[in-house]
Amino acid sequence: MSHRQVLEALSGLLLAMFVAMLSSTVVSNALPIIVADLEGTESGYTWVVVATLLTLTATTPIWGKLADLFSKKLLVQLALLIYVIGSFIAGFAPSMGVLIGARALQGVGVGGLTALVQIVIASMVSPRERGRYFGYLGAVFAVATVSGPLIGGLIVDTSWLGWRWCFFVGVPVAAVAVVVLQKTLHLPTVRRDVSIDYLGATLIASGVSVLLIWVSLAGHQFEWVSAITVLMILGGLLLLALAVLVEARAAEPVIPLHLFRNRTISLASAASLMVGVAMFGSTVFLAQYFQLSRGMSPTRAGLMTLPMVLGLLASSIATGRLIARYGRWKVYLVAGGTLMTLGLLLLSRLDHQTPLVAAGAYMTVLGIGLGAVNQNLVLAVQNSAAQRDMGVASSLAAFFRTMGGSIGVSALGAVLGHRVAQQVSTGLAGLGISPAKGGGSSIPDLDALPPAVREVVVTAYGDAIGHIFLLAVPFCLIALACIVAIRETPLRTTLAREDELTAPAPEAPEGAEVAGVR
Repeated sequence: MSHRQVLEALSGLLLAMFVAMLSSTVVSNALPIIVADLEGTESGYTWVVVATLLTLTATTPIWGKLADLFSKKLLVQLALLIYVIGSFIAGFAPSMGVLIGARALQGVGVGGLTALVQIVIASMVSPRERGRYFGYLGAVFAVATVSGPLIGGLIVDTSWLGWRWCFFVGVPVAAVAVVVLQKTLHLPTVRRDVSIDYLGATLIASGVSVLLIWVSLAGHQFEWVSAITVLMILGGLLLLALAVLVEARAAEPVIPLHLFRNRTISLASAASLMVGVAMFGSTVFLAQYFQLSRGMSPTRAGLMTLPMVLGLLASSIATGRLIARYGRWKVYLVAGGTLMTLGLLLLSRLDHQTPLVAAGAYMTVLGIGLGAVNQNLVLAVQNSAAQRDMGVASSLAAFFRTMGGSIGVSALGAVLGHRVAQQVSTGLAGLGISPAKGGGSSIPDLDALPPAVREVVVTAYGDAIGHIFLLAVPFCLIALACIVAIRETPLRTTLAREDELTAPAPEAPEGAEVAGVR
């Protein structure tokens, strides 16, 4: 494909990626109003978030495998269709149960888009040129991250729209993406008889789901150290162990185990898991910091994260272009991992009195680091993977990043809740107020609190959130160690690896058919 053809197809792919990211961020500020309107509980509030993360994470590797077997263009359009159906159901949801089910369906579509967009780019562009296009993906990620909460806040604050439009707003963008992809995306498709590993897919999805449900609900619905915790951990690990046995014998495994014999793929997957903790965790807790420790509105809190988003945007585009020009990629991963760690260390200094200029500088450092690491880890994986495994290899990085985000947000959130409750109770006791009457276990309405109590709550959140960033630093150090251990190999200028180009062409299996460019 020429550069112009790639850009035309990329326009549809970027719209699809924007839809995927927007679905996760646009409801963040609207959830309290949504749950209250549908008469939901705190458990329901949690499940609206968990349902999407659950199906997104569990289905990502399955979408990746399907991309190696079927038409990538058709799969992207199918993922968009699933997202649209889930959005309509969520928008018209009459109850919390229907809303949670619709969010789970949305997660299936978003999981497909998250994996497939990177896979399609890998089918159009060689690794040497891929960096610049991945930079555009990073820019879209940054824009969706900051615009989502702003759009959601604007929708719920507009009386004639209402919260249901938080789910409808992405539908027109998805429809445009389908049309653009139909006209601009033309990929050759090899049709062959395939054997889909349904058992392996079910075991992988089930094992991941059980572990994610545990880490999402532990500390809220039951204690971290409890009989339920033991049962869920053992059950999840048993399901995954069975999945490994099935995958080792399957003709078309969902996750080919031979991929993990590749040093780069294994280390990049581990690094992606750790990066997920920093990337997702920082976004969630920064929003809480500005709202609960600095007393800002949701819209203003979203604007305050602009330094991190702009740093991520600039870093993604710049490193992508430099990689495409010079062919070196590890130096940017190492620099990004270092800056990401430094950014979290700086953010650990946050408290309720930190100058906003300093907070903005800290977030910029973190954003630059994330932008240099996020998409380029996928590039490293794709450069090492055979073209026949490109789909599942690409989806592994996204799978582990999302898994890390889910685990990180849940675990660090539990620590945050415990630390805030402890500090609020101590502060209220110092004022001679009973903690039972003063609160501390739920998110407070700062405007409704007396000045003295408000100061206790603001201080508690400011100090506790700074502590959370410090806890995330070890994960970044592990990610950096994995990145340093990766061996840099030259970016190939062909879609296929050299061993694939020199290997004799296999005989086409009976019933196989090579389709034309579509």
